[in-house]
Amino acid sequence: MTVKKKAIDESAAELPPLVDEDGEVRELTAADFAKFRPSSDFPELVEAFERARGQRGPQKAPVKDRVGLRLDHATVEYFRSTGPGWQSRINDVLADYVKRAK
Repeated sequence: MTVKKKAIDESAAELPPLVDEDGEVRELTAADFAKFRPSSDFPELVEAFERARGQRGPQKAPVKDRVGLRLDHATVEYFRSTGPGWQSRINDVLADYVKRAK
């Protein structure tokens, strides 16, 4: 991995800076594109990007079951109006009900 990092640093040194004094990114030129290397040259980087994309690894134990559930329109609209995570809030209300019923 050190060899690849060195190769990246050396090729970057041959290019003019991508940012000017004001912090503005300059337009890429044909010479810039000629120096680019395919991502397949850096498999560890590709793997890191794929992980960062939001893919989860396998769970140690399943924590929730996927079910189809029919709810009243007004109930669904109320929870949807509370914003993202509304399904989890429905779960929380049902879990609280179960806890109280025990």
